[in-house]
Formats: sequence, C-alpha cells, structure tokens
Amino acid sequence: MHSRNKLPIIVGGTNYYIESLLWKVLLDTGQENEDSGNGGDGAPDRKLELEKLSGAELHKRLSEVDPKMAAMLHPNDKRKIARSLQIHEETGVPHSCWLEEQREQKGGDGLGGPLRYSDPCIFWLHADMDALDKRLDARVDDMLSAGLIKELRDFHVRYNQQKVQDESQNYQHGIFQSIGFKEFHDYLTAPENSSQQEKDTLRDKGIEALKIATRRYARKQNKWVRNRFLKRPGDNVPVVYGLDVTDVSRWEETVLNPALQILDSLRKGEEPAVAPIRVQDTVQRNKRSHHSCDLCDKVIIGDLEWAAHLKSKKHHYHVRKKRKSDPPSDQSHVTPAPSDCTAETSKSPSKDS
Repeated sequence: MHSRNKLPIIVGGTNYYIESLLWKVLLDTGQENEDSGNGGDGAPDRKLELEKLSGAELHKRLSEVDPKMAAMLHPNDKRKIARSLQIHEETGVPHSCWLEEQREQKGGDGLGGPLRYSDPCIFWLHADMDALDKRLDARVDDMLSAGLIKELRDFHVRYNQQKVQDESQNYQHGIFQSIGFKEFHDYLTAPENSSQQEKDTLRDKGIEALKIATRRYARKQNKWVRNRFLKRPGDNVPVVYGLDVTDVSRWEETVLNPALQILDSLRKGEEPAVAPIRVQDTVQRNKRSHHSCDLCDKVIIGDLEWAAHLKSKKHHYHVRKKRKSDPPSDQSHVTPAPSDCTAETSKSPSKDS
C-alpha cells in the first residue's frame, strides 16, 4: 500500500495483532513453509505435545537449554515454556537470545524490536466505563436475540460433546477459549433429565458469566493500551490520540472529524490542533524478574508480584517463625538469570515471540 502511495488504516483486531503490525516483536522460526507442505501439522502439534507434560518437567527442560528464559517464566506457565522449547528445537538457538538480539536493534526496547514503519499514529477509541458496560451488555443481548444459544448448542454437539465425554476438553486452546462458549459449559452439558427450571437457571448463569467476561476483557484491553502504548519505554513509540465514543450519537463530532483533522495535519507535517495523550513518567517494573523465597518455598515472577509476596501474611508468618528459631538472616533472595547466547544463529527472526 505504501508503494502505491496509499495510507494504510488498520481498524480493530486484537491488541497483540496491532502490536505485531507496529513493532518487530515476533519471531519466525522458519517452519511455516515446511508445515504448509505436510498439511499444516508439525510445529503447532509439537507445542501441544509439549504442553501435555507437567509444568515442572517443562521448566526443567527449558532450564537445561535456555536458563535465562526459564528464569523469567513461572513453572506453571506451560504455554510460554512450551513455546520457548519449541523455538529452541526448531532453530537450535535459545529463545532468550532471539529476544535479546531483537531488543538490541536500533529503536528496540524491553518489549521488543523497533517500529516497522516510520511515523505511525494510533487512535484510541475510549468511553466512560459505565456507558461501555451498558453497551457491552446490550451487545450480548443482541447476540442472544440473533440465535447465540442455538449456535452454541450446534457447535457443542459437533465439536465439543465427545471431548467432554472423553474428559479431554481443555478450554484453554483454540476456539474453545473464546469468550462466549466456555461460559455455557454447565448449560450445554446439563443431564437430559434436568428440569426446564434447572436448564433455565444454568442458561441465565451462562448469560451473566458471558456479560462479566466481556466487561472484564474490555478493561483488560484498556489496560493493555496504557501499558503497551502509552507507557512503553523508549523513544520509538507512536503518538496516541484519544477519541471519546461514550455518546455514539455524536460520532462525527467526537470521532470522525477530529480523526480526519489529525491525519490531515500529520500528512502536512503540521502540529494537530488536538494534543496526543500524555502520561506521567512511571517507574518501569520488570514483569519477568525471577525471585525465590526460601522461607515460603515459592517462586515469584515479576517485581510487583514479588513486592506483594513480601507484604503477604504468609510470608510474615514464616519470617516470624524463622526468627524464633534462628538469628535474623536474609532468606529471601533474587536469583540472577544466567545468560548464554553464544550459539550460532541459523535462522532469522520475525514471528511469535
């Protein structure tokens, strides 16, 4: 589109998708072409195969081939550990080395590589949370009126019923983790001899769970925008303009016209009349720092989580217990993450970090 002198405008999509378009944050292990030749299996199946192992076993394997990455991942985080093991198996290079190389590129930062394109601009459509909650609830009601329950039941019979009977269902993979399906598990799997009242109760329970999950996801998306866009470290961060969609009846006044004016000014190299969103400098905390508390026999990942643990009643209980038996000593410590990125790089980065 750039080569045709067209301005690409990306609308919607998950925040992960938008981030991968803006920054070089993904890794390409070089397996896509190989997989496409064997029916699409291979890499994805290998990751699922690894996830069948226990978290402790996976973490042990990762510690042997990529101790630095293992130090940043909690033993219970099987999905990310399996992905790191998969990357090492496919490339022979530790996942942590790929990420380190990516971050060291000009314009890279702690969250990934540099921007893919110069001078991108982000429009963040936000609304008052009370108004947004009502809008989201109404959206669920519209989905129900459009036949959501029948669609869920048909999908359950075709793709899910046998998994439930075989006790092999996992609502953390693929389409099954989507909001709007797992919330109705109890309703869809209710015994055939259940009364209509019991079924209606389970149906209403699923509807309420769907509304709660949808509202929670909206808040998670807003938090993502703040943390990954507004508070992102470094200078290579696109400007973010906020557009208020609380009152959709004023769409042209509060969204469309301001956006067009901003774009027109930016293309002319002028300062837009609307100022971008600015946030005060915040202390950057390491979300992947590795901490171990010998007193509580726990592994903690992340600075915030570590600080919370040190203030917890359980930790204070063990501290007092230790003081009664031994002289004061610092039993809680941060385990340094080792680094070994000396392996030769055989394939080039760009997909799924």
